[in-house]
Amino acid sequence: MKTIIIIIMILGVVMTYSDEKYNELTDAEKYVIEQKGTERAFTGKYDKHYDAGEYSCKKCGQKLFESGDKFDSGCGWPSFDEAIPEAVTEKLDRDGRRTEIVCSNCGGHLGHVFRGERLTDKNTRHCVNSLSLNFTPQSEMMSFEEVKLEPAKVPRIEKAYFAGGCFWGVEHHFAQLEGVLETRVGYTGGKLKNPTYRDVTSGMSGHAEALEVEYDPAKVSYETLTKLFFEIHDPTQINRQGPDIGHQYRSAVFYATEEQKVVTNKLVKILEEKGYEVVTEVLPATEFYDAEDYHQDYYAKTGKQPYCHIYQKRF
Repeated sequence: MKTIIIIIMILGVVMTYSDEKYNELTDAEKYVIEQKGTERAFTGKYDKHYDAGEYSCKKCGQKLFESGDKFDSGCGWPSFDEAIPEAVTEKLDRDGRRTEIVCSNCGGHLGHVFRGERLTDKNTRHCVNSLSLNFTPQSEMMSFEEVKLEPAKVPRIEKAYFAGGCFWGVEHHFAQLEGVLETRVGYTGGKLKNPTYRDVTSGMSGHAEALEVEYDPAKVSYETLTKLFFEIHDPTQINRQGPDIGHQYRSAVFYATEEQKVVTNKLVKILEEKGYEVVTEVLPATEFYDAEDYHQDYYAKTGKQPYCHIYQKRF
């Protein structure tokens, strides 16, 4: 916020005036933000919140964290492994041991930062009180004026990884979905570096035939992608898909974010409630290796149709 300081020198006396105004806070918010209190664990509205958007300071409105940096640490408070640059200030807590984090604009108390816990690749956890935050959904983040000034904004790209039998058929269906920008078939989930098709089909590499999907989340949601995945293959078959048999043909979702994990597990539960005995593995994404060129866009190149990936509505 812009602050105007008027300095008047009258008989050697300096007088100051500031137009800084902050949002009105409830007693509970004042306790946390101004008196450096802490809300009870697992009670905050943003603890298990994974919608796309950004989090800002409840007192002054400064942007603090982006949803892509939020993860489930299991501690009971919203956790972020990175803050927006220069938005958060760190200082020694009054207990003399922990590192407090405050809004760099208004000084409002946010929580504490911890490092060395190895919970994410960034090895950092900003543990924040929900009462210190406001959330703006991604759909509301760009104002009308910004749209006029930046009409040619490059779409945000996210990635998803699915394994459901022969990757030819999986790619065929995803490539036709609006919002999908690019697809690549390949291998993931194994131990061997730079595996070949022969390595994977031998069953010794541990990889699954998989698909990497690049998509625009403004046009298609991860949930829509995952629903399609469960509807173009049989998630009840173990280490096979139709006539293709082997560990490389297993059903698996390799999630790239905690939000993807939550969405996938939700859909698995829905299918189980419908009576499906789902065997799909839900695992963190590991390195993805592109398959050989002749596997890419196989059905588009050959004009053939998938033999074991037939769409079946399940949701």
